[in-house]
Amino acid sequence: MKKNMGSADRAVRILLIVAIAILYFGNIVTGTLGIVLLVVAAVFLLTSLLSFCPLYTLVGINTCPAKK
Repeated sequence: MKKNMGSADRAVRILLIVAIAILYFGNIVTGTLGIVLLVVAAVFLLTSLLSFCPLYTLVGINTCPAKK
């Protein structure tokens, strides 16, 4: 797996994870929507930790800075 996520992309995903967690555990978003958002947050967490997004590979996006 070649890294295809830059640090800014990872930071945005982590902020979204925190926002989703606050909404869910604060009982603002509940039910099916809450569970779907938790699954999305889990995927964001996994891709942020690995610095690799399979969807980016399919679309051809690479947010990593170019190596010189």
